[in-house]
Amino acid sequence: MDLDVLFLSRFQFALTIMFHYLFPPLSIGLGVIMAITEGMYLKTRNREYEVMARFWTKIFAVVFAMGVATGIVMEFQFGTNWATYSRYVGDVFGSPLAAEGIFAFFLESGFLAILVFGWDRVSPRVHFFSTVMVALGSMFSAVWIVVANSWMQTPTGFHIVGEGMSARAEITDFWAMVFNPSSVDRLVHTLIGSFILGAFFVMSITAWYILHGRHVKLAKQSFTIALVFGTIASLSALVSGHEQANTVSVTQPAKLAAFEGHFKSGPGDMYLFGFPDEEREIVRYGIAIPGGLSFLLHNDFSTPVTGLDQFAKEDRPPVGISFQFYHIMIALGMFFIGLTLLASFLRWRGTLFEKRWLMWVFVVAIIGPYIANQAGWIAAEVGRQPWIVYGLLRTSDALSKAVSAEEVLASIILFTIIYLFLLAVWLYVMNDKIKHGPDESALAAEGVPTGSLLDTMSTLADHGGPSLTEARDEKEGK
Repeated sequence: MDLDVLFLSRFQFALTIMFHYLFPPLSIGLGVIMAITEGMYLKTRNREYEVMARFWTKIFAVVFAMGVATGIVMEFQFGTNWATYSRYVGDVFGSPLAAEGIFAFFLESGFLAILVFGWDRVSPRVHFFSTVMVALGSMFSAVWIVVANSWMQTPTGFHIVGEGMSARAEITDFWAMVFNPSSVDRLVHTLIGSFILGAFFVMSITAWYILHGRHVKLAKQSFTIALVFGTIASLSALVSGHEQANTVSVTQPAKLAAFEGHFKSGPGDMYLFGFPDEEREIVRYGIAIPGGLSFLLHNDFSTPVTGLDQFAKEDRPPVGISFQFYHIMIALGMFFIGLTLLASFLRWRGTLFEKRWLMWVFVVAIIGPYIANQAGWIAAEVGRQPWIVYGLLRTSDALSKAVSAEEVLASIILFTIIYLFLLAVWLYVMNDKIKHGPDESALAAEGVPTGSLLDTMSTLADHGGPSLTEARDEKEGK
């Protein structure tokens, strides 16, 4: 059997990217919730919020470490598997990567030690500032990575020097490169997806605590914070997704046509479900809203939309993969909106935590944001094909000339073994920290009722009893 070095190199990059992408979105979303929780502690001086913030900080540290470890591998691949690409765009692509190291990674790592180890060594305000800086550093990292990737989607602010194999792109306008036509929309959507993941991660863990009667009061507080955050983020994703679709229709019309299975130019239907048949250029078993795509883009059901028939077959993206993963992302996004709105209504009614079936839904719902983030990335990257730099450099021309298919296959096998080991270690450590839960010993030392069930705390809260801060003040005779 002949091995295809192009397919294997693409598969290897997808493997390493998708594994790495399990962690940065979670650190971004979790970082915001950490900052919110610790900010509430500073405002209210309620020690319950401090206990919660300490717990989420421990979880964040484990996620951050895995993100750093898995991210290093990707940069080496630019030199090993994609040397032609690196030579062609190195002067452009290297700028945002360098900016990430200077403005994001240094910011994160500089304040991370204070965040993790400085709870009892610096003032609460200094520690809160460190938390905010780490959270911002996580976002800044996403900014520069998305800028680099967006330039590959919609390249601007450059010119080509040299010819043939010596040709390369050079920046002529740094800010035009940064604010290329797709960067802002893609960044907003990426950050919102991270916020949704962080919110559902917190709700999954706290729902499990509530179901098992552990850390009940703290779990309810954390769940409520994450629910508000997750509801806002889920609704925002609908808006940002619409804006991004409008941008793609202008900058990458072939990609949008693949997303929607729109083969023939003309009024575009919006498919809710179906199986694109690229040979016959139809969507089999499709369920669609007639003219829905035209209305989405032009607020009119009859305005023509550019179809795949306007592009040579060799310039079209793989329609099946693009279509399915795009629709998976959208379906999950609508699920997030419905679930968070339902939970918000029940929380307002005061009956949310009595719905054990809904708590179980939230325990397993964490899988949804992970799938949605991965599906969105796959749709965006596959939809760009056959270009690695849209309209300039084909993926098939970007490979390293000296790497064989056998070498790439061997590295894939080794990466898979190592990543499975890292994933097992990460899951073990995370499971151990989650099972241990928040450290409530400080609250117990102040005379606040604790225990594995915390029934007293939950009962007092549900019936308008004194808060933990009030119980502490009463004990101290204040």
